[in-house]
This record gives sequence, structure tokens and C-alpha cells, in this order.
Amino acid sequence: MLRQYVRQLGQKLVHRRSVEPIEESESPAAHLNTLDLAGFGVASTLGASVYIVAGAVAKYIAGPATIISLLVAALSCVMCGLCYAELRAQVPCSGSVYLYSYATMGQLCAFVIGWNLILYLVIGTASLSKVWSITFDSLIGNHISQALEETFSPYMPSFLATFPDFVALALLLVMIGVMLLGSYASPLIIKVFTGINIFVPIFTIISGFIKGDLHNWQLTEQDYRLNTSRSSDIYSLGPLGSGGFVPFGFDGILQGAALCFYSFVGFDGIVMKGREARNPQRSITLSMVISIFIGFLAYSGVSASITLMVPYYQIHPFSPLPQAFLHVGWDPARYIMAVVFLCALLYSLLGTIFYMSQLICAMAKDGLLFRGLAQVHARTGTPVMAIMSSVNLAVISHSLLHLVCAFILAIMALLLDLRHMVEHMSTGMIFSNILGTFSVLVLRYQPDLNEKAEEEVEMEPEVEEHPLDSVPEASTSRILKSLWFPASTIPIQKSGQIVYGCASLLVLLLIILSLILAQWPRRVFSGDPVLTTVAVLLLLIITGVTVIIWRQPQDPSPLMFRVPALPVLPLVSIFVNVYLMMLMTSRTWTQFGIWNVIGFVIYFGYGIRHSLEENNEQQPPASTSQT
Repeated sequence: MLRQYVRQLGQKLVHRRSVEPIEESESPAAHLNTLDLAGFGVASTLGASVYIVAGAVAKYIAGPATIISLLVAALSCVMCGLCYAELRAQVPCSGSVYLYSYATMGQLCAFVIGWNLILYLVIGTASLSKVWSITFDSLIGNHISQALEETFSPYMPSFLATFPDFVALALLLVMIGVMLLGSYASPLIIKVFTGINIFVPIFTIISGFIKGDLHNWQLTEQDYRLNTSRSSDIYSLGPLGSGGFVPFGFDGILQGAALCFYSFVGFDGIVMKGREARNPQRSITLSMVISIFIGFLAYSGVSASITLMVPYYQIHPFSPLPQAFLHVGWDPARYIMAVVFLCALLYSLLGTIFYMSQLICAMAKDGLLFRGLAQVHARTGTPVMAIMSSVNLAVISHSLLHLVCAFILAIMALLLDLRHMVEHMSTGMIFSNILGTFSVLVLRYQPDLNEKAEEEVEMEPEVEEHPLDSVPEASTSRILKSLWFPASTIPIQKSGQIVYGCASLLVLLLIILSLILAQWPRRVFSGDPVLTTVAVLLLLIITGVTVIIWRQPQDPSPLMFRVPALPVLPLVSIFVNVYLMMLMTSRTWTQFGIWNVIGFVIYFGYGIRHSLEENNEQQPPASTSQT
């Protein structure tokens, strides 16, 4: 009885959502070349929201070496983007990584990815509103922050911000009304704000070349003491570190890369347009590399300009661009940049809320979240309850998820420090990318579902003729032989299970290796007998298991796009992302764990039962606009 219950539970967890392919008459014509796709990627990647990372990373974590952190993050995003493109090719309709994972890896994987994307978007919404509030306050002379700090600072715990940000909360409430009116992104608005997002880095880079000082990349302790005596800003100076271009060492560069990962998350715009490419296999790869490279040039140029204009420990962590122009004495440019920055932040905030509401609505329609969140306004076509839950209307919420989202968003927008919000945001996004990359690694070696079912039927008599307990040595010999010499040239159930088990083992080994390298890097590379031996053994085992996966047959089915260098590229991507996650603080890990515990309570208490009811019914075809 228990065995049957566990088997049924396992079938529910891996149940895949069925999607119908796009009809040829509805399929978009293949007319886009590499430059067209690169244009979509640049428009999706460049955004004002990234500048909330530049200030905090440069001041507290990496200093001028933020440029190198951005490079590491860009390379990691290229690998994740290529894996995401193949995951997209597995599903015959358009959508988000949540839909693709549901259709390929099953229900549990889809829920975990969707839930952590909600975390990323919730924190992104809160952080954008907080940056807007701080930038607006600095524009009017910091009167709001000074009044609130004098009133609330003595009563605020040390682990929270120095004062509650009521302006950020008010801004979120205003965004509700805008979103509930319907579509906010007309083609003209998109073009205007794309132009703004291009103008900001170009103007900042030119200004950095004109007003920058190379001495700010060679700062010493004497410079730090001199600036300390002159500082009158309400924001205290950041740490000096060791000075120079890399003040916080290699560890600071990698920690900064974990936060800078957020800078390049718009690469999915290329994947969404991939079906319209003339040569997807070539165009998607090149356009993704080009768009991320352009984004890297823009963001690294901005970071270089800011750190050249302002000593890194004096950078304003929340409003770096306007304050940089104030520091060099360009007051007119400061006000122009502040106004442009505020407008761009509003657009980014609306986009984040819109995408979050669409994701919540999609998960609610699938039954994984409360179905009331899927209600759509009849006139405007907007997911009313999803928007309400995502922007802090707890007073009209009637479900656990509404209360959870409202409470979390209120805490973050009102009380949390921006740096901690950025860490949470990056953690949720990186974790979702790890699951997506793992899905691609496993799926390439899995048989077709129909072939798998036929194979199970054919294997049943063979199992009866050769019981496992009668010839255990022969069975073990066959299993070991199949690891290196697969019996078939196409994926079968056994080879698929071997890859799934080996891939899971590799993830575990990579987590252990990343933990060792993140916690004791100097001891490992200095030749510590214990840690160095453990690291070398882990690398040898990882190499051996990778070779086993490489020996297994791959699915020969033609796809719009296939990841090159499988299984090495996905494994390198998983290792980089796991290592970046290991650099997060214990506080971030604790709160990340609490978020996922809440998610599992919702899933096993509500989602798994209601999604099963929906799966027993006739599922509607996935639309091309499905999130």
C-alpha cells in the first residue's frame, strides 16, 4: 500500500503538461537574421534596473573590479542562455521557462522554477521602488530620508534598513492603478524607453572619459583617511579594502559576479523570437553572444565611468549616477540624469510587475497556485488578483498566497536594505537557471515518451525470464557494461535512467566542490593535504561521471536549436552558478530556504491536488502568449 502511494506521488511530481504545437498557418514566418535577433536581445538586456547593482557592488564588494565581475556574470549568462534556447526548442509553443520546464521535466520542477522566479520578481519590484524613492529624495535634497531617519532610526533593528521607506510603498500602490488600466507598453513607449536605456550608458561613459581620474583606480589608505575627514554625506563611506583596482581581492570579484548576474537576465528575448529566425542554430548563438557582449560593454563602461569619477568607497549605493555627476560638479547633468533615471525606473518597475502578474496567473491557471489568482478583468484583460497579490494589497487578499506576497513585499520595500534585496534577487534567478540547465542536460538523453512506454511493455517478459536474484553477477556485469558501451544507438529507458542518476550525482558533487572552494579557497590552492586531496578526488569523480554521460546515446530528433559541447557546457554552467550561490551570505540562504519552505507548503497542501484535478480534465491548448 505504501509502495503504491509513493509511486502515485512520484507520478504526480513528474507529470508533464501537454501542449499543442503551433499550426503552420499560425507559425511566424522565418524572416529574422542574426542582427535582428541581436537587436531584440539588446533591447531586452539594457535596462535602468541594472544600476541598482552597480553602486552597491562597486562600493562594498568589488570596487573598480566590478568590470571583471560583470565579465564573469556575462559568460555565465551566455551558457545559461544557450541551455534555455534548447529547452525552448523542446516545446512547440511560446512561453516562459516555467512553461518549458512543466512540459519537459514535470510539475515539481516547474513549480520550483516558477516559485523562485516569483521571488526574483517580487524582490525586483521592491528594490526598483526603493531605488526610485531614494533617487527622488536625493533630487530634492534628502529631506524625506532625513525626517524618516530622525523619527524611526532609534527604533529599527540592526538587521533592517535605518528607516521605513513609505515613498517606495506609495509608489507600489500607484503602480496598481496603472497596471489595472490594461496594457501599458505601446510600441511608441517601448521605443522611447529603449532609447533612454541606450542614452544613459552612452552619456555616462562619455562623461567618465571627460571627468574621470585614473587615480581613483589607485587609491591608498592615505586617500581614504583624507576623504573620511572631509565626508559630510548622510551615507557613511564604504570599506577601503586593500585599495587599488582590486581592493577586495578575487573573492570580491566572484561575490560581485553573483550579484551582477541580474544585469543580463533579458537574454530570453532572443529565445522568444527564435522561431522566426532563418537559421536558428547559428543565429540564436551569435545573437545571444552579441547582445550580452553589448550589454557587458554598456554596463562595464558605466561601472568604469562611475569608479573613475568617484572613489569607490564614496559611491552612493542607491543612486550612483546622479550622485556621481554631483561629485564632479556637473549639477545640470545630475538633474537631467536623475529625471531620465526616474522615468526609466518607472518603466522597468511596470515591466517587472507585469511579468510577475503573468507568471502568477499562469501558475494559478495550472492549479499550482490558488485559482483565484487567475481571474482576468473582462474589459482590460489584466490578471487583477495576480497584480493585487504582487504589489502589496493585503487588505483585500483572501488567500495564503496573497498574504505571503503582501507581507514579503511590504517588508522588503519598507524595511530591508537594498544590498540584501539584490542578494535575494540574484539567488532566486540563479537557482532557477540551475534547474533549467539541469533539465537540458537530462532531456537530450531521454527517449521519446511513446517509445519509452513501448519499451516498458517489451521488457516485461524478459524480466520474468531472467529474475534479478537468480543471476546477480550477470546483471551487475550488464549494468557496468552499459555505462561504457550502451546497447542502443538511440536513447532507451535504461540509458535515460543512467543519465538522470549520473546528472543528479554530478550536481551533488559540484555542490560539495563549490562549497569547499567557496569556504576554504586559500587552503585548497596552497596545498592543504586534506582539502586539496578531497578537491582532486572530486574532480576525478566528476570527470569520470561526465564521461559516462557522454557515452550515452543522444536523442536524434531535429530541434530548432541544440546546445553545443554537451554535456560539458551545461555542467560548467551548473558549476559556475552553484559556486556563485555558495558565495551568498548565510542570512540570504536562510531567507531563501524560508521562501522555498513556504512554496512547498503551498504546493503539497494545495497545488499537487488541484493540478491533478486539472490534469484529469481536457487541458486547453497552450496559447502563444502563455507565460
